[in-house]
Amino acid sequence: MSATNAVKIENVNIWYGKNRVLKDVSLEMPKRSIFAFIGPSGCGKTTLLRSLNRMNDFIRGFRLSGTVLMDGQNIYEDKRPQNLRKKIGMVFQQPNPLPTTILRNMTLPLSEHYRIPAAQIKRTALDKLISCVLYDEVKDKLNNPAFALSGGQQQRLCIARALMLDPSVILFDEPCSALDPISTFKIEDLLNELKKERTIIIVTHNMEQAKRIADYTAFFYNGAVVESGETTKLFSKPETELLDRYIRGKF
Repeated sequence: MSATNAVKIENVNIWYGKNRVLKDVSLEMPKRSIFAFIGPSGCGKTTLLRSLNRMNDFIRGFRLSGTVLMDGQNIYEDKRPQNLRKKIGMVFQQPNPLPTTILRNMTLPLSEHYRIPAAQIKRTALDKLISCVLYDEVKDKLNNPAFALSGGQQQRLCIARALMLDPSVILFDEPCSALDPISTFKIEDLLNELKKERTIIIVTHNMEQAKRIADYTAFFYNGAVVESGETTKLFSKPETELLDRYIRGKF
């Protein structure tokens, strides 16, 4: 595996029972970049995304063949998936803050996994809120319920919480689909900052979003990757009629 790749997927097939939902997928995701999955609903994008931190392990009938490497290690050889989830964060389509305070949302990941002084955990939490451009908006509300925040603020809180374990890869499943344009642009600006130190892998149905922020893009259709590569090239000179039609909204 190249030292420049954070994640490498080799000939991955996925089944739910007898239903094969991914077919011979191979992709390389460079470090410190944003890699987007695009394609129509039901084509396997989210299934692959969730497989990268083994969330599909909990689904009855799930089976994966092939290899998923992170930093050269096969993630499916570890008998304890929780070890992997310290390295790969996940942010979902709908903001999912815990039903507790803003500060408790932030401190819980570290306090559950490590024996660290409370003051140190709080300092880390405040640093992550600052890095997610949220601290100034919540600094006087840290002991208020997280559910009192707006949708965009809740999503930035979830991103800040995901950063608490300092993952090298963060997965985003349509993180802006429920947000207004202003909140969307704030999230996109944040992702561009995060990629300076981390690898971002995002599922999006928003073609303009993929063009704005993704360094690399893979187009999925019927469980297979039809095209992948640098985003600017993919959108400006698609090699297949299928992708060309999808980009032009003629699908």
